[in-house]
Amino acid sequence: MSEKFRALRVEQGTAGFTCAIQQRAVSDLADGDVLIRVLWSSLNYKDALSASGNKGVTRRFPHTPGIDVAGLVERASDGPWKAGDKVIVTGYDLGMNTDGGFGEFVSVPADWVVRCPLGLTLRSSMVLGTAGLTAALSVSSLIDAGIDEGGDVLVTGASGGVGSVAVALLSQLGYRVTAVTGRESSAEWLKSLGASECISREALLENSAKPMLAPKWSGVVDAVGGEILAAAIKGLRYGASATCCGMAGSADLPLNVFPFILRGVNLLGVDSVELPVEIKQQVWDLLGTDWSLNKMADLVAAELSLEELPAYFPQILAGQVRGRAVVKVAEE
Repeated sequence: MSEKFRALRVEQGTAGFTCAIQQRAVSDLADGDVLIRVLWSSLNYKDALSASGNKGVTRRFPHTPGIDVAGLVERASDGPWKAGDKVIVTGYDLGMNTDGGFGEFVSVPADWVVRCPLGLTLRSSMVLGTAGLTAALSVSSLIDAGIDEGGDVLVTGASGGVGSVAVALLSQLGYRVTAVTGRESSAEWLKSLGASECISREALLENSAKPMLAPKWSGVVDAVGGEILAAAIKGLRYGASATCCGMAGSADLPLNVFPFILRGVNLLGVDSVELPVEIKQQVWDLLGTDWSLNKMADLVAAELSLEELPAYFPQILAGQVRGRAVVKVAEE
């Protein structure tokens, strides 16, 4: 197939890494079972890391970032897919070392692909994207672990993608949400998403040097790690759980064992990257039905074109992009 398409390419030169829109041919893409015409993507922290040349994310350049894809099947040689199917791809190697969603076509294995639920449009699926999938998995893990119905749930990194979706979802499900954010200016927006209370990181960390804190939280959704997660765990109620899905603050966990052996709390790891595709489909279907978000539109901070992405990479790396930034790759 010789069809040309537009893609944002990151290249390594003598002066560092540069981003520019280039014309590519579909035949340039790696062989895959399913060729997808990309209509929508989203901007994530990992995309900005890839675009800045972070070798922990992307090892080979030139490269097209974009860990999220929503679009139409162009052709398929394997799996249940046929031309015209509305599909989503998130995680696995997409946008890391496999060219990703910041181009008008991707070529991927059939077992990376899920069907876009009837309750979501391709655009709304990318308002959620990897962040929304991860938030839903975190909430599901808390429920499976027996979180108190209507309990107090702490969400850290609440202004970010995972955090903001978690705030909206937990509130909609009837939990009382306390949102932790480093940006005071985001407090009213987080309350509009459903947070009952917003606190600063400093407030959460008050007295956090103690082995344990007063039991307050029925559950925690954490995407920050480090001392923030440690303080949250110390404040869990007896038998309660915290989910861990990110390390925006730190990959370390400065914590003693007292909360685990004296309160029987649980730390639940959440991964949305290598999750079996069957489970991804189940969670996406849930987000399109029973967990369909009433506050979907309020999550969107920006709708970007491919040309606008390079200006946003430094902003998201600096923690200046709140909520979700959806990327319009091509006309539907």
